[in-house]
Amino acid sequence: LIALLLFWFGLSLPLVFFGSFLGFRRDPIEPPVRTNPIPRQVPEQVWYMQTLPSVMMAGVLPFGVVFVELFFILSSIWQHRFYYLFGFMGLVLLILVVTCAEITIVMCYFQLCSEDYHWWWRAYFTAGTSAVYFFLYAGYYVVTRMGVMQTAWVSGCIFFGYIAALSYTFFVLTGFTGFISCFFFVRCIYASIKVD
Repeated sequence: LIALLLFWFGLSLPLVFFGSFLGFRRDPIEPPVRTNPIPRQVPEQVWYMQTLPSVMMAGVLPFGVVFVELFFILSSIWQHRFYYLFGFMGLVLLILVVTCAEITIVMCYFQLCSEDYHWWWRAYFTAGTSAVYFFLYAGYYVVTRMGVMQTAWVSGCIFFGYIAALSYTFFVLTGFTGFISCFFFVRCIYASIKVD
């Protein structure tokens, strides 16, 4: 407990103050072009370009990147097998980040082409939805590989509690990657527009 308090007050708290000091000294992010204060009406979208179908379709691709690696990670955590492919896991992480960035940029471009300018949260959810497939695959894994659900429901609750925390972490990681890449993409394309 003492070590945790020392870690909190000795490392985390000074870094919070240092980050806020640096953040307040920077200039705010300015939009590349002047925007109209009156928002335009978004036209009716095709069914597959609405929020839920588009983010669910786009979340499959980042999950497909980590699908095989996820089996080995779950086996090493829950079935006490050795995991020794850390270099391969780093490569998969790099491919995951690139895939999240690409799929989010493509979906954002399609959304902007259909005159829907509400891209901020959809960019986050587009890549982050792969965490839903992560959670569903973990449920499939526990039913088919471990047999925990037949023995005790408490073990299943512990498993799904940990998997929910891992899925949320995966959601934040992929969503942040998708949003940041889409943010810089939108700034880049709007900065190249010539406005008189």
